Amino acid sequence: MTENQAIVLLIEDERQMRRFLRVALESEKYGVLEAETAADGLSQVATRNPDVVLLDLGLPDLDGLEVIEKLREWSAVPVIVISAREKEGDKIKALDRGADDYLTKPFGAGELLARIRVALRHASPKNQDQGEAVFVAADLRIDFLKRQVFCGTRKIHLTPIEYRLLTVLVKNAGKVMTHRHIIREVWGPLYVEQTHYVRVFMNQLRKKIETDSTRPRFLLNEPGIGYRFKE
Repeated sequence: MTENQAIVLLIEDERQMRRFLRVALESEKYGVLEAETAADGLSQVATRNPDVVLLDLGLPDLDGLEVIEKLREWSAVPVIVISAREKEGDKIKALDRGADDYLTKPFGAGELLARIRVALRHASPKNQDQGEAVFVAADLRIDFLKRQVFCGTRKIHLTPIEYRLLTVLVKNAGKVMTHRHIIREVWGPLYVEQTHYVRVFMNQLRKKIETDSTRPRFLLNEPGIGYRFKE
């Protein structure tokens, strides 16, 4: 693997699926790591520092939802779930635990690669929009250069998608952002029909930055339209 290669970790117990994923990824010059179990996958995230994780939910030693929870205790690496579970409830559970995206099997290599590119763009500090270096609203402070968020003196851990969602709203403070606009800005045009993503991640974000997530001060809902960051 070269120094500038993006590294993708496959946590997938099905050998045939790993082979398909490896061929697709290596054709686009990604470095590929493989893990057949949750334990090995978690270990490799800690020791090999991948840029993206592709995670199957049906692992032999631990359910993938629990893997996401464990990862989110200490890592912000983008996680794309690849699963045969196709019910909306399964997708919401995965996103709610901290996954950044969800792809239902079977899927094409082209769509997978596009979603990986989106995840890498959102996780890269080089793609942070230029503007004021620090944003402050009451006790909320965002340092755009360091990609850090604070409530008072407490540092808030956000996943790459949560951070992107917050910054999109903050940079349009006072404006009503429609669900579709938010989807395009945060996830990209491939996701314009996945409006439930906004609801799930907004709930997560409120729990982290609002004093009372049921009575938000900053992240206001505009019923039937979208959301607004209150100046």
